[in-house]
Amino acid sequence: MMPVNLTADQWRGHLAMLGFAALIAGSFSLGSIVANEIAPPAITTVRFVMAAVVMGLFALAGRGFRREHFRAPWRYLVLGGLLAFYFVLMFEGLKTANPVSAAAVFTLVPMMAAGFGYVLLRQITTPRIALALSIAALGALWVIFRGDFGALSSLDIGRGEAIYFVGCVGHAIYAPMVRKLNRGESAVIFTFGTLVAGSILLGIVGFRDLVATDWNSLPGIVWITLGYLVVFSTAASFVLLQYATLRLPSSKVMAYSYLTPVGVILWEAAFGNGLPAPWVFLGVAATIVALGVLLKEEAVS
Repeated sequence: MMPVNLTADQWRGHLAMLGFAALIAGSFSLGSIVANEIAPPAITTVRFVMAAVVMGLFALAGRGFRREHFRAPWRYLVLGGLLAFYFVLMFEGLKTANPVSAAAVFTLVPMMAAGFGYVLLRQITTPRIALALSIAALGALWVIFRGDFGALSSLDIGRGEAIYFVGCVGHAIYAPMVRKLNRGESAVIFTFGTLVAGSILLGIVGFRDLVATDWNSLPGIVWITLGYLVVFSTAASFVLLQYATLRLPSSKVMAYSYLTPVGVILWEAAFGNGLPAPWVFLGVAATIVALGVLLKEEAVS
């Protein structure tokens, strides 16, 4: 149950992360459909560029840009690089990973974010948070290994899940880095700077893939997915994530990733791909329990 003794800012942070979780879930199912249709650096570059345009229009419709928004532009390069790294490896992993398993890997991000939150911001992980992270990690491992003790004991993890896990390390570093590097810029402005920087880095690294892609012959689902990723899973979710990270500890921000497997299961069912084996739901249930534990109000938050 959501704690009631929260400040207005904290409430808004939690609501932002509920929206974030809902938007992110769709990217796993859609991403797995198109992952083998286009090179990950190519789709990620176009995604960042288009999302940067959207965020730029949002900024212009608001208070616009000011010189002080772009002080120390290296900050945006750091954040853009982390997110570009994450998204490229996400699509690379989804070439072979089951979407539900990939979503379970994503639920390991809060534990890593808590560690990086301490290193970068000296945010303390309380016993309750540590308990929640442990429960969620066990639940995630159960889903990743498909509830198979043999696979778990032999560490038989899929190649796609392993690749995506490496990308998730970048996402876990990103959450506390937003709070560390923000100098009062709004979520929209900060997101715009991050996307522009990420676009530049991706354009350099992924130039060969961009040129090699036959954009005219891509199936329609790629463009549908790209539209969803740009509007909902990039621009909107970036704003929500950055808004929340300025109001909540990193571990609680990323706690909402625990809802992602549930969302992906619903997306997969809607696409007619059926449901996971019943025993896999034990791991999903564990992550939901962890979310409830983690969101209880702490003496230190």
